[in-house]
Amino acid sequence: MKAAVLGGSFNPLHNGHVMLAQKVLEEFHYDKIFFVPTFLPPHKQIVCGASAEQRFEMVKLFCESFENGKHFVAEDCELKRGGISYTYDTLVFLLKKYGTECKKEAEKIEGKIGLIMGEEIACEFEKWKNPEGICELAELIIVPRVCDYSKNDVVISKNKPTGNYLGDFAEQFDEKKIIYPHKMLSENVMAVSSTDIRYRIANQKEYKHLVPQKIFEFIEEKGIYKDLNS
Repeated sequence: MKAAVLGGSFNPLHNGHVMLAQKVLEEFHYDKIFFVPTFLPPHKQIVCGASAEQRFEMVKLFCESFENGKHFVAEDCELKRGGISYTYDTLVFLLKKYGTECKKEAEKIEGKIGLIMGEEIACEFEKWKNPEGICELAELIIVPRVCDYSKNDVVISKNKPTGNYLGDFAEQFDEKKIIYPHKMLSENVMAVSSTDIRYRIANQKEYKHLVPQKIFEFIEEKGIYKDLNS
């Protein structure tokens, strides 16, 4: 099978993630996309609100409900591994699990695995651990994103960049500066903000239109993000 990876904190998973994965799936003809929630990202501090287990449960609920799990798969390898979640380690794991150790031919990954990233992430890819090694294992797929949410009225603490990372949309994307082999998605994808969603929930504002139905139901049932202002 032809497979790609979409990683992130998914705090929470939202319709921007869904749109991004769908467009990549359709344009590059993948059979499966693995959604991989990070445990501890190396480039930012995750805002509290949902536990790692709850973030994975939301991803799993969505993947299993979308077209009955035909194309999207939730993978918890980074949560099980613990520690800082490095993409290179995840790629090695996936290529082993769905490659050398996979007994079913239909479930084996063929060729390079795709690595999906928004252009705001691609701006700082050279700062990642072992970017050359990543490119040996994976084909970079960069997604043009349109940042169209207000940053002025969000009072909840955002994910704070760590180390020498600048953070989402802090740097203007320029494809000419991307020195690694990559493909660009032909269409822009609206960048829905998890920060904005958390803000809306904590302040009792409407957010149902920003997340898949299963995610909305889970958040409401568990009361996640409601106490972020307290």
